[in-house]
Amino acid sequence: MTDAAPGGRSGAAILVTDLTVRLDGALIVDGVDLEVTGGEWVTVIGPNGAGKSTALRAVAGLLPFRGTVHLHGRPVDRLHRRDRAKTVAVVVQNPVVPPAMTVFDYVLLGRTPYIPPLGRESAADLAVVDEELAALDLRAFAGRRLDTLSGGERQRVFLARALAQGAEILLLDEPTSALDIGHQQEVLELVDRLRAERSLTVLATMHDLSTAGEYADRMVLLSAGRVAAAGTPTEVLTEANLAEHYRVKVRIIPGDHGPLVVAVRH
Repeated sequence: MTDAAPGGRSGAAILVTDLTVRLDGALIVDGVDLEVTGGEWVTVIGPNGAGKSTALRAVAGLLPFRGTVHLHGRPVDRLHRRDRAKTVAVVVQNPVVPPAMTVFDYVLLGRTPYIPPLGRESAADLAVVDEELAALDLRAFAGRRLDTLSGGERQRVFLARALAQGAEILLLDEPTSALDIGHQQEVLELVDRLRAERSLTVLATMHDLSTAGEYADRMVLLSAGRVAAAGTPTEVLTEANLAEHYRVKVRIIPGDHGPLVVAVRH
């Protein structure tokens, strides 16, 4: 089980107990406990196949699971789909984008939970989209097709759609996996700024350990579907932990914002 986040259970935006997920009969996530305080950034790391993305999707209510997941004290599996979308927004690794869709129309999809069935978007919905485009410096791209943008630009659009939902919890599944180092930093700095400005709670999965450690308040290391370590980046990113669970030899170097992980030859 992870250490209790500052503020304890009363301040938990996300509270997960004994989360267990099977896919096609295979045990992928095995009894995971996790707590994320409101306004906190927690990043889940682990080797390929550790269950990171599956756990994140279960927390979002997108997969069946055993155990309990509470979002601001409400069981995610009892939330109506619209209420869930107003509570938690998810940015997946490879979102499905309808062909020829413009940036504005894609971000407008984030307002779907607020539009009545068979209804149309309101002036307020359009205003929210415009505000998010402005906040993420995307107004100039509003009429552009999403498939004409660069990777970093598209990632900002995916975030804009998530933010248009008005949710206070943001789940990010490998948000920088397809980006070069410059765009990685741009996107993560943007998320961190928005977190501070809007009191967002961030739960993310990431592969790049040094980058993850620079931005997360706390980290959770999954291995074979179970929590192998949890705590601050300094507590989790140790040579012993990474050698055991990643089977890699590394050197840990103190950095300005967190430990830096450098792979070394045997």
